[in-house]
Amino acid sequence: MKLGKYLLMVVMVLTTLTASAINEPQTIYMYGFAASYNDSTVYFTEIQSVDSAYIDSKTKFLYGRSDYSYQLRNYLDGIGFKDAVCITSFAPTLKKAEKKYLKLRKKYLEGGRYTIKYIKTSEFSYQPIKATEESKSSDTEAPKEPKMSKKKAPERPLPNNPNMDHGSRRNPSFPNR
Repeated sequence: MKLGKYLLMVVMVLTTLTASAINEPQTIYMYGFAASYNDSTVYFTEIQSVDSAYIDSKTKFLYGRSDYSYQLRNYLDGIGFKDAVCITSFAPTLKKAEKKYLKLRKKYLEGGRYTIKYIKTSEFSYQPIKATEESKSSDTEAPKEPKMSKKKAPERPLPNNPNMDHGSRRNPSFPNR
């Protein structure tokens, strides 16, 4: 009987630990990058401190990370840079964020093929995204892939070519190898 109670207590503790993925808001450092397939201009935001950001303790994912990228995309649409592909990168410390920022910027500085424009914090700043239970679960779950049917592709009729041997699909005018 005591073993059953201990087992029940262990299960309850484990359940509590898995439910503790709901974290308190914390300060992170992030920057944005935007590019377009139609243009050689790329944009970098300054590294910004964002309070009240939520990071999953298990996966280290930023909740609402796509929403942060949409904030940058909407800003760029407003200034005339349409169809931008935006990313938002973050780190828990300023030093780590600067390291990521410099590494990405170096890729676009080399070769001189890109025109780099910088967006100041006074022009654009990220607004914190509040984590809700539904956004937390949808951000951390992997997207489900559609199931593929196991049907065979329909057989195509063979062409009516008198020079082709339909059994081997080789042209009889070429020597066999």
